Amino acid sequence: MDKKNNDKMIDLDLSNLADGGIQEKVDLEMKKVFENIHDLNTEPKSKRKVTITLELTPDENREVITISSSVKSNLAPLTDVTTTILTGRNVNGRVEAKELKSRTKGQTYFDVDDGKFKDDVGTPIEEIESNDNSGLIDFQKKQKNNA
Repeated sequence: MDKKNNDKMIDLDLSNLADGGIQEKVDLEMKKVFENIHDLNTEPKSKRKVTITLELTPDENREVITISSSVKSNLAPLTDVTTTILTGRNVNGRVEAKELKSRTKGQTYFDVDDGKFKDDVGTPIEEIESNDNSGLIDFQKKQKNNA
C-alpha cells in the first residue's frame, strides 16, 4: 500500500463496504427501531438499541482480511394488556366466563361506541329486558305502547 498518496491511513467507509450491504442492514434495523418507537403498544421511553458487529479474519500473511458483519436491533417489548373475567355456573350448572366490561361486577355502563346501556359483560339492557320472563313490568315501554 502506498501511504504517500493517501492522507487517510485507513480508508474504509462503512456505508460503502460490501457494496453498501452493511449500510443496507443498518437501514433495515433502523426502520424496525423507528416502527417500534411509533408503536402505541410499547413503552415510549424504553431504550432501543442497534448493534453493528464487524468480525475481521486475517489470512496467514496478515495482508488479506475478510470482514463479516451482523446488525441487530433490540426493541422495546409490547406492553402488557390486562382484563377482568367474570366466571361462575349458570342456572343449568354449566361453567360460563365473560369479560367484565363495566369495571365493576353488577354495574351497568354506557357504551360510547354504540350509545347503548349495557350490563357488566356488555349485553345491551334492551336485549335483557326483551328476554326477561321474570314478570317485571317496564312502565316506560308500557307508556309508549299506550300512547
